[in-house]
Amino acid sequence: MDTYKIERLFHLLMERLDRHEKMLDDLLYRSQRQAAGQEEGTECKLYNGERLYDNQDLCLMLQVSKRSLQRYRTLGILPYLMLRQKTYYKESDVEKFLAEHIDCFQKEKMADYKARIR
Repeated sequence: MDTYKIERLFHLLMERLDRHEKMLDDLLYRSQRQAAGQEEGTECKLYNGERLYDNQDLCLMLQVSKRSLQRYRTLGILPYLMLRQKTYYKESDVEKFLAEHIDCFQKEKMADYKARIR
């Protein structure tokens, strides 16, 4: 092999290693954000230091429709907040709702419910 081919192969190898390094950096960044409790593309919303869930989060967590959430709000069994025309639910209110209205709810398994929204 002549030196030109060797240099070309070395250059291609370095480009590939650079791409892999960038991918690994991106993966590390995503995993650190996820470990910090932030979903990809959004930030964890807080209200007075307490996590807030929106309708979509709660629908995924509880596996119910938006209409069911509206019914729970209307009946007064699920407290909510309206911030900038959007409905939010405090984490403590959601835990209380689950404890009162779901027979098999265990607070230790709250992570299982939360895992559905990530």
